[in-house]
Amino acid sequence: IMLLAIQAKHMSVPYKLGQPTPISLDPRYLPGYALRTVLRMFIAMLASLLFTFTIATWAAKNKKAERIIIPLIDILQSVPILGFLSITVVGFISLFPGSLLGPECAAIFAIFSSQAWNMALGFYQTVRSVPLELKEAAHVFHLSAWQRFWRIDVPFSMPGLLWNMMVSMSSGWFFVVASEAISVSNQQILLPGIGSYITVAIQSSNVFAILYAILTMFIVILIYDQLLFRPLVAWADKFKAEQSTDNIETHSWVIDILHRTRVLRFLGVKIMQFFNAFVNWPLFRIEHAPHSSDTHSFYLRYISFILNSFIMIALLAAIIYSVIFIYQHIPTLSVLHVFLLGLVTAFRVFILVILCSLLWIPVGVWIGLRPNVANFIQPIAQFLAAFPANVLYPIVVIFIVRYHLNVNIWASPLMILGAQWYILFNVIAGASIIPKDLLQAADNLGLKKWLRWRRLILPSIFPFYITGAITASGGAWNASIVAEVVSWGNTKLTATGLGAYISEYTSKGDFLHTALGIGVMCVIVLILNRLIWRPLYLIAETHFAET
Repeated sequence: IMLLAIQAKHMSVPYKLGQPTPISLDPRYLPGYALRTVLRMFIAMLASLLFTFTIATWAAKNKKAERIIIPLIDILQSVPILGFLSITVVGFISLFPGSLLGPECAAIFAIFSSQAWNMALGFYQTVRSVPLELKEAAHVFHLSAWQRFWRIDVPFSMPGLLWNMMVSMSSGWFFVVASEAISVSNQQILLPGIGSYITVAIQSSNVFAILYAILTMFIVILIYDQLLFRPLVAWADKFKAEQSTDNIETHSWVIDILHRTRVLRFLGVKIMQFFNAFVNWPLFRIEHAPHSSDTHSFYLRYISFILNSFIMIALLAAIIYSVIFIYQHIPTLSVLHVFLLGLVTAFRVFILVILCSLLWIPVGVWIGLRPNVANFIQPIAQFLAAFPANVLYPIVVIFIVRYHLNVNIWASPLMILGAQWYILFNVIAGASIIPKDLLQAADNLGLKKWLRWRRLILPSIFPFYITGAITASGGAWNASIVAEVVSWGNTKLTATGLGAYISEYTSKGDFLHTALGIGVMCVIVLILNRLIWRPLYLIAETHFAET
């Protein structure tokens, strides 16, 4: 904690735009770089949790808010990291002039944008699927909306939320290179961190520096897995909806030490008392009786109509303005060309998501049904999910150049390298909370192989898989920015696709073409979500939520 506090102090040192920030490839500096990166990621994780508990809950509880929030998240998760950086970095630098805090906030916001959407969608899905008997129990005990949130919604969602937090943390590592080495308007801002270290190592073609960075990442992920996520997963076991008592418990040596420490046990009791007082605060226990007045209902409908009309008018005005602006500044053939590039990238994403689903669904179910295996696999999966695609660029570039391969095919797997773990982690979360009494009933009924999968396992994990597939699709779109343009030293290979188009014009500082590429990407992703993912999401909610 002291080391993180020292690094936080260094985040606000004086800085002027254009001032070079030296990044040394000496391994002695890697611990400090790692602390700075971890600090950014934890700040972004806290912001993502706040976003999840507020916005995702609002969408899950309010139909009108859901119609706006969920499509908005669908769009935002497809906006590339470079898009967020190119828009926000100037604003943050203006907000904190003469301080490094501006670029730091831009990097933290970029990491937040790689973490929040997955957590919000996962939490939204689990809150929507709270069993009816728990809702009835809340009604019987006269719990207010505030109390229901902390006593039912959050505990029921906790196992899945923790796995989504882990994959979101790993996703932050995956995009840490883009977020710490900010390259906009022909200027590069290097923030002290592992991401900038990797960027400099790639530019210098230093293989040993890449290996040092990988080793440091592995050590850091292992440390915060043992000190943070492993205790949280063991603690969250008590929230699983189990009726059988033969479940294998998850253990954590950190929790065992805390249980044997009198001072910390005393602090734990005080924290629990404070939490109970916080949840049961009289101000939040007031449950307003529903109004049956026709006048009240009329005003609610009137306000809702005005709000929806304002949103539709604003959206229509934005679309009309964008179309006119594009028509005046960009030829129609160029727009059609960008749209075709988007279809090429969409085809890649679709094929890669299908292939990853065929691979990781059976693996995730096998891991999720075996707690001991999940405990062993957890840090390994986190490390693999956090592995930056940039580290593999040397291998990919050398392989393609030496054997004269098609870059459009062999660079494509880099797009799904980080996004595939959304599928695995969500499937593990879904399989791990299948009630053991249902599994025992399936054994007693003699359900074997495909019949067991079709009647029990697939319906149980289907809502979690859809959440993972949606976020994996969005992550693959996002990763296309760095995956369709691979480089090592002076060798640079570019694949045909929308990601390469956005990356090219972002590096040139051409905001108009960058905005066009990002806009086309958002439109295509929104159409695919409306036609494919949202219907599957509704099927998951209506048919399999009570499984």
